[in-house]
Amino acid sequence: MPDAPPPAPAPRDAAPGARRLGTRVLAAYGLPAFPLALLGLPLNVYLPAFWGDTMGLGLTTVGAILLAIRLIDGVTDPLIGWLSDRTHGPLGRRRPWIAAALPIAAPAVWLLLVPPEGAGALHLFATASLVYLGWTMVAVPYAAWGAELSPDYHERTRITAWREGATIAGIVGSALVPALVSGGIAADLRALALTMLALSVPGFAALFALVPEPRAPARRTPPRSLAAFLAPLGRNAPFLRLLAAWVVNGVANGLPAALFLLVVTHLLAAEARAGLLLLGYFVAGVAAVPFWTWLAGRLSKHRAWCIAMLWAAAVFALVPLLGPGDWLPFLAISVLTGVSLGADLALPPAIQADVIDLDHAESGSPRAGLFFAAWSMAQKAGNALAVGLGLPLVETLGFRIGPDGARGLGALVGLYAVVPIALKLGAVALMWRFPLDRAAQAAIRARLERSG
Repeated sequence: MPDAPPPAPAPRDAAPGARRLGTRVLAAYGLPAFPLALLGLPLNVYLPAFWGDTMGLGLTTVGAILLAIRLIDGVTDPLIGWLSDRTHGPLGRRRPWIAAALPIAAPAVWLLLVPPEGAGALHLFATASLVYLGWTMVAVPYAAWGAELSPDYHERTRITAWREGATIAGIVGSALVPALVSGGIAADLRALALTMLALSVPGFAALFALVPEPRAPARRTPPRSLAAFLAPLGRNAPFLRLLAAWVVNGVANGLPAALFLLVVTHLLAAEARAGLLLLGYFVAGVAAVPFWTWLAGRLSKHRAWCIAMLWAAAVFALVPLLGPGDWLPFLAISVLTGVSLGADLALPPAIQADVIDLDHAESGSPRAGLFFAAWSMAQKAGNALAVGLGLPLVETLGFRIGPDGARGLGALVGLYAVVPIALKLGAVALMWRFPLDRAAQAAIRARLERSG
């Protein structure tokens, strides 16, 4: 392969020292997100239904187990972020953690998605715990690595757009599996596990070989303990505001994901269309990423994200009008709400990189790993609340599946659509007047450059 051309000079309003990254570097950085995303859909959509129904554990038991595992993540996430920031060696700070995670996560993924006959609650807890531990060891350093690739406000949007575009493309790939594989949900999960494990090898090889890892900047006063390292997070008001919006929007997205198969099966009576409906949603998300990247450049990252959330809330308001056989209108709703997915994935992590700059300027410590650990915790908390509370709550409110069909569909629709609308409006209220725009971030970068 011929050498890539040198990076182009940064635009005039770029941060000091910033240069545009070449396409080869951006593609190599985004590539591992594709196989990782193949795992995301089974964990968030298929896993509750598979273990609750096919494996016979029940929705309440599965929800409680997954919630307990996410609580454990509350310890492992900041610990791995802290250790990642403190790692120094010939391979850098981020590469060693990702490399160490792969042999932990790979066998656990297989045992979780393709369990032996008779596997029960203990098997689910053990294998899911290892999968989420390996996920953290990859996701936190991987996201921190991306935040450190450029100091520029808009270049960070390009970086996250490549990564999250690959993420959505991977989800599209996982949505295609039900259409290509026969044999039900167990066969789907087996095919997804095989594909994800096979594609991880070239994806991470390209990341390690082609993506530079910037040298860690010196810090003024290295904290001696994890507690001291964590303390300034509570004083970073923009970070707390962004984190709150991320959690609220995460619950708003997690509830429909956890309840999707129940809605398609029991409200729409269109279980055979599930793969097509997911495909329409994620293809729209991939197609919309360039639009949201453009809009963030014209407005700001936080305003573009708010517009995406408002759009999704408006379209979701149509779901209560649907009934049995209305899979075509639901496909239209899936495509229209999918448009907002690209913004949900690409823009908040780019804003997070700006928040990390503010912390670096005020604390003197480069702590991208810690911040993205907190980010990962918030994402998992949103998913955990959606699954751990949403599944038991829908049963508590009266939704039941019996031999004569489902009853209590109003509770299902309310949790699937009405509650997420209210949550998205709350996230918009938090982010509409977010203080770190292009000018504020440029001033912070200039301050960092002056301090060396």
